[in-house]
Amino acid sequence: NAGTEADVFICIYGERGDTGSRQLLRSQKPQKFLKGQMDTFAVEAVHLGHLGKIVIGHNGLGSGNGWFLDKVVIKDPVTDLDYTFLCHRWLDQGQDDGNIARELTVTDASTFPGRQELELKREEAWAAEKWKFQEGNTLQFYNKLTRGFICLSPDSRVDALGDKKDKYGKVCFTWMYE
Repeated sequence: NAGTEADVFICIYGERGDTGSRQLLRSQKPQKFLKGQMDTFAVEAVHLGHLGKIVIGHNGLGSGNGWFLDKVVIKDPVTDLDYTFLCHRWLDQGQDDGNIARELTVTDASTFPGRQELELKREEAWAAEKWKFQEGNTLQFYNKLTRGFICLSPDSRVDALGDKKDKYGKVCFTWMYE
């Protein structure tokens, strides 16, 4: 019950003013504000310069109106910068502090230096490595401390005495860790 059917509003504040309260109407998803779902909205406004805060909330109407909001990311199409506003709280009259609106300040870039670069590198690394974790692959890890292998089989078996080759002679994928 972390999603909401209530009408959600946002006001974006920047160094050159604010958008005023805007209802988030059309998500790129068929149903908006579902639990675990990321929704994307287009908000037309004059360029506000660097963003500092947002106010986001809902009208409290409808069944299941309480909402758990993880974060809001605003992409500035002029500067191509991403502004992250962390929330990780309930907007619900019956949960947390009972507020259905939150004022969120931008996550300072100095808090996470190079965050966008790190995220890009993480995505690139995962794109290059995810094939190893496909269904049916056997994973084998070498433990330097015990000088032994741990083999994770597709059928969920764990063999702490794993061999470098499985019973079919196929070389397992091996990672070193300490």
